[in-house]
Amino acid sequence: MIWKIITFLLLTFVSIAGITFPIVENPTAWYQFPIIPGLEEKAKIIFFHVPTAWITVVAFLMSTVYSVKYLRKKNLEDDIKSYAAAQLGIIFCLLATVTGAVWAKFNWGTYWNWDPRQTSIFALLLIYGAWFALRSSIESEEKRASLSAVYSIIAFVTVPFFVFIMPRIMTGLHPGSANDTNAGPVINFKMDPHMRLVFFLSLAGFSMLYYWMWQLGYKSMIIKDKLNQKYY
Repeated sequence: MIWKIITFLLLTFVSIAGITFPIVENPTAWYQFPIIPGLEEKAKIIFFHVPTAWITVVAFLMSTVYSVKYLRKKNLEDDIKSYAAAQLGIIFCLLATVTGAVWAKFNWGTYWNWDPRQTSIFALLLIYGAWFALRSSIESEEKRASLSAVYSIIAFVTVPFFVFIMPRIMTGLHPGSANDTNAGPVINFKMDPHMRLVFFLSLAGFSMLYYWMWQLGYKSMIIKDKLNQKYY
């Protein structure tokens, strides 16, 4: 229970800090952030956009881990845990896409530019969207779990490429692209100490929130399955 309270407090603080703490030219207080050239106030998106992208990778990784466990032990609860993780992966992937699009609107003038990072996250949405379509088309629990597990493992192979490699080897508008000669303190994690503290607290808070949601998700699905077996 304590860690849930900590999660709530962390996310509350990050939300307040990320929205209200001012960015000034010469910070003189702990609640002020320095100006980052080219980003200014838009730099605050890092407190929300990056953690959602981070959780996307974590969720898809957990889905793959439990897919491997299912193929080894054939325990349907592992399939449910994999499914619950993938559901959250899609949700956080959508959140990362939306927050990135909002940032793009203010920084590049339009919500969507088919930048390599935007293209790669769209590809992940298609890949995992197809995974959910596959699951919904199979009635047999064992067959659905087995095929889903194999697909999940293959799908995750693309995640490191689309998230970490492709955006960095291709030229694009996003900071950190191949043609970016000045990645800046955000990409290099050489931020102001106060900004870095809020950023890592955000990562911790979102990670704890994800774990909380994942536990609720798979446990509720397990209970639902047991009730269905009991009454039907």
